[in-house]
Amino acid sequence: MNIDKKLVALVLSVVLVQGAELPVRTVVLYKHGVGYFERAGTLGPGESGRLDFNAAEMNDVLKSLTITDNGGKVTGIRYDSNIPLQQKLSEFPFSLQPGEPLSRVLDQVKGARVEMEFGNQKVAGAIVAARLIPGDKDRPEREQLTLLLDSGELRNVDLSAASALRFSDPKLQLQFRDYLGALTAERSKDKRTVYIDSTDTKSRQVTANYIMPMPAWKSSYRLLFDATGLQPVIEGWAIVDNTTGDDWTNVHISLISGKPISFMSELYNPKYIHREGAELPEDQAVAPVLYKGAMNALPAPAVAENSKRQEVIAGNVGGVPGAVRGGRFMTAEPAMPSDRMASTPSSLAIEGSGTEVADLFEYSVKDAVTVKKNESAMLPFLQQKITARKLIVYSDQSRPNPLNAAELTNTAGRTLDGGPVTVYDAGTYAGEALTETIKSGDKRLISYGVDLGTRISTATSPLTSDVREIHARNGSLVTKYSRVQKRIYSIRNVDARAKTLIIEHPITGGFTLIDTPKPVETTSKANRFEIKLAANASIDFPVTEENIYDQQTSVTSMTPDALLVWLRNKALSDTAKRQLQAISDVKTQLAANDTEKRRIDGDVANITRDEERNRQNISSLSAVSGQQQVVQDYARKLADQEVQIAKLRERQGALETQHATLQNQLNGLIEKLEF
Repeated sequence: MNIDKKLVALVLSVVLVQGAELPVRTVVLYKHGVGYFERAGTLGPGESGRLDFNAAEMNDVLKSLTITDNGGKVTGIRYDSNIPLQQKLSEFPFSLQPGEPLSRVLDQVKGARVEMEFGNQKVAGAIVAARLIPGDKDRPEREQLTLLLDSGELRNVDLSAASALRFSDPKLQLQFRDYLGALTAERSKDKRTVYIDSTDTKSRQVTANYIMPMPAWKSSYRLLFDATGLQPVIEGWAIVDNTTGDDWTNVHISLISGKPISFMSELYNPKYIHREGAELPEDQAVAPVLYKGAMNALPAPAVAENSKRQEVIAGNVGGVPGAVRGGRFMTAEPAMPSDRMASTPSSLAIEGSGTEVADLFEYSVKDAVTVKKNESAMLPFLQQKITARKLIVYSDQSRPNPLNAAELTNTAGRTLDGGPVTVYDAGTYAGEALTETIKSGDKRLISYGVDLGTRISTATSPLTSDVREIHARNGSLVTKYSRVQKRIYSIRNVDARAKTLIIEHPITGGFTLIDTPKPVETTSKANRFEIKLAANASIDFPVTEENIYDQQTSVTSMTPDALLVWLRNKALSDTAKRQLQAISDVKTQLAANDTEKRRIDGDVANITRDEERNRQNISSLSAVSGQQQVVQDYARKLADQEVQIAKLRERQGALETQHATLQNQLNGLIEKLEF
């Protein structure tokens, strides 16, 4: 018996409970990277339910899984752990190595009781030893097992002659089952299984609900105008991708427009918390203590508990949008569709429903759908007339031509999820557009081509600034200025048909419209003006905006010359001019006072320097004979200079008194300044 047959014989009695699969019944796809799944099936008595997932899906499954067991009570959820294989296998009292003979496996469990069958004969006993006996030219290699029988007899048996072998200890059987299960799981490293156990005495219906990462579903539309250009037809298609490992057979699919908050939470991988070491004092050796002199007593430092921060990632839960591997309803697009094909809506069976769910919107496909694993599908969810009108829109002022556009009003009675729109006009492909999600009753513009029959140029006049008002309060002049800017749109329609033009004029912060027609709409970034263009006509459309702002100037810091400029401003009233004139007069007197003080200070400094030179001359000439007359002349000069300084000092005091008086007068005028 070769090693494969021996291992098969070893596990014949090991019941590997795989559990029954629960097929997918309902799929709800969202726009933010998750999908909601409902799986249901009938389980027999004693049977566990089984759900298979990829390892990357387990965090979301463990976060959201709910179970309904009609006929029993759920007793627990078991699942494959993410512990490394070597760590799992190290916990078993034996190991199974590749190519290892059965005798070496049994030799690792000495003392275990086994039951063996040799034809009609049965032998039971405890394992004493097992060995591989090399062969020779007369006898082939064989495996031998030594057993201690219940009678106390030791017996050697030939393993190759045994037709069956079973461990008597259920715990040891379970260990072999778990060991083999770990090896099986490792062969499919990305697969994880969840088992649903319950109290059951009969067959029952089990339902499992959960979310898991999924590619966001995508929507695309076809907008079909007929030759009249009146109420067109809109078709909506949903593109879904089955990236799971299961086929969706006769599954009910719903599509949710909206983005609920979702995030990743690490629940699957084992989480190990660092713990501080602690020992009893009596368990520690006593070391000698060195005592030092006492200093200021300090409080003992607090011990901070170590914790491991768990990162929470908001947003996408890990759905990985990928390339469509298999497409349903996917055909090559012809170079130019015929008039009949382009103007006639698709033959669709639209029987699904649309329902508001809180702040979300659900598109439900009525009929069951089949999408094989690793395939994608296009599912129709909308086909009906919609309110729309054709326009041209001018938004990009760097281009000379506006864009062909349509104004869509969502009268479909359901939310239109954002996506690309292919436009057909009078049986001809007209272009493509992209739209955001449009709630029921809301309105959007879409542009799908360039209108070469209309040319637009813009000219902007220089900013003008005027003083509107001047006020005074709290010692300051507050001036209200008005800045005006004007932009002229020169429009030329060279086509022989009338058009409706929408100009999106950018909103400039702080500016408001004046002398301009009221916009039909205002967005966060632009004012929209609607203009009727006649055939073969030209028109100029001016947009004038005004910015009013205040500028504050402190009167105290203003010079008399600056006040003179203000006094010439025609916006000032007579009362304001009188008040400012009085302030200007006092400031002029203060300026003259300061000028006089600086002149006197200079004279005092010059005389003081002359006095110092005269004193030095007197000192040097006093010791020289015959120089008495010169010394007396210097002495008279010193006396005259002292008289001059005294008069200058007196004048300085008078100027300082005058300055204080003028300053008080100025402060009083400024405090009373108000107009």
